[in-house]
Amino acid sequence: QVQLVESGGGLVQTGGSLRLSCAASGLTFSRYPMGWFRQAPGKEREFVTVMNSNDGGGTFYADSVKGRFTISRDNAKSTVYLQMDSLRPEDTAVYYCAADPTGSWRDADAYSYWGQGTQVTVYS
Repeated sequence: QVQLVESGGGLVQTGGSLRLSCAASGLTFSRYPMGWFRQAPGKEREFVTVMNSNDGGGTFYADSVKGRFTISRDNAKSTVYLQMDSLRPEDTAVYYCAADPTGSWRDADAYSYWGQGTQVTVYS
């Protein structure tokens, strides 16, 4: 049974930083592209970033977070991270990690596995 468990969310002031973690189990982690999505109240879930499965593989970011967020992974720990810097109130959302996209990696429907989400709230 695949499990993805996010942690690291919280309340942070504008301009601050947070580091999210997503620990995976039940899958051969190193083989899977891993992505982060977020969902704000009243909005659809949106793509944030994805990292390919290969060591040093490609990473892709939504324009809204490019230059501020960094995805990384530790295959030995089966964990993917999202370092979020220069946070803004519009980054407030529940953040989800996801694994194994079978289609477009920007499309939430393409992902087979999801975590339960972690809340990030940025106040001004």
